[in-house]
Amino acid sequence: MSRQSPVISSGLIPAALTPVIEALCAVSVDVAGVIARGPLGQSLGNLVGENSDGDGQKALDVLCDEMFAAELAKTDVRFYASEEQETVVTLNPNGKYALAIDPLDGSSNIDVNVSIGTIFSIFDAKEGDEESFLRPASEQLAGGYVVYGPQTSLVVTFGKGTLMFVLDPADKVFKLVDDKLTIPATCKEFAINASNYRHWKTPVRAYIDDCLAGKDGPQGKDFNMRWVGSLVAETHRILSRGGVFLYPGDARKGYDTGRLRMIYECAPIAFLIEQAGGLATDGATPIKDLQADHLHARIPLVFGSAEEVTRIAAYHGSSQ
Repeated sequence: MSRQSPVISSGLIPAALTPVIEALCAVSVDVAGVIARGPLGQSLGNLVGENSDGDGQKALDVLCDEMFAAELAKTDVRFYASEEQETVVTLNPNGKYALAIDPLDGSSNIDVNVSIGTIFSIFDAKEGDEESFLRPASEQLAGGYVVYGPQTSLVVTFGKGTLMFVLDPADKVFKLVDDKLTIPATCKEFAINASNYRHWKTPVRAYIDDCLAGKDGPQGKDFNMRWVGSLVAETHRILSRGGVFLYPGDARKGYDTGRLRMIYECAPIAFLIEQAGGLATDGATPIKDLQADHLHARIPLVFGSAEEVTRIAAYHGSSQ
């Protein structure tokens, strides 16, 4: 008997990419189960090492990376680039896709029961392994994430709008709930780690100061601030109700270009956001026009409601 598909596509997933998306969904079902057991299972939040960029790796980071690589090796994915791997791994030498993945975004939140996720990006494979990923973000075939929270949801784009599927716990199948996610153009909510205020560059500080001035300031309205520390959770909130997210570069050592990776995080999130009617930049330049110069390159990231992202670009001396 054939295995039930872990996702109901309703014809919205390109046929050639369906096996890859099904593999991602199948592993995500298992990952959601592991996360849901929390302390009843193995100690998932324990540090077990460092990745190539010096970030601490939790047990679940490594486990998820192994699970996704094993399942994707059965598909048409030729090259696999992971935030947890130093170099590109060849999965299927005859495959035609290159898949980049952050197997577990927000892993610092594993032990505190806050939403975490998996982020992925798909390109056509080129002859060279790194060449397949060191290219403009605009060349992505698909970008998406799975968020493990009160609901486990898949949010994905193939360049024709942003789709959301929710995992039905009754039959372990991702089912379509929205075929056209749309971000409100305006908002009254921003997300940034305010503890770094003293390190921010002038444009970011000026923008946040004006937000905090509320209705008496130049924006003429009061803002709320949010900060989860999980990119997937921040993105899901903004896709659901609008807002703007900022992870700028700052004056700290090693933070000049921020801490989010272009290939594994910024490019796919930007693709999703723009397909939902929002904007995504490095503060001034659209992410879709950028490309990484090495596998683990980091860039600043600003995304969300179009009006606010355009306003922030103006603070940086640019315009959208």
